[in-house]
Amino acid sequence: MSNDDFFALPPFKPDEALLTLRRNLRDLRPLAERGGKPGVFELQGQPVLELGADEQGLHARLVKRPARSPEWERRDCKNAAEVRRLQDEIKRRVGLWTDETP
Repeated sequence: MSNDDFFALPPFKPDEALLTLRRNLRDLRPLAERGGKPGVFELQGQPVLELGADEQGLHARLVKRPARSPEWERRDCKNAAEVRRLQDEIKRRVGLWTDETP
């Protein structure tokens, strides 16, 4: 066994990361996951987040601002650190969006 194996990170599993992220986002009260489409989250009836995963990684589409015709941003996560950054960014934006509404 070489010393490099001791410090190797576990392999990234996009499907497991997607399930964990969806579970964590359900705890954000203003967000609601659309029942018919897993991985699609809404804020006050407006779609704001779409999540998916494949063998390359976890993929997210996040709106810049909730609107009827939103402008989408794409984020691709290839490791756990990127997923954590995405989750932090989602929480930050939801906080901004809910504070801006009268």
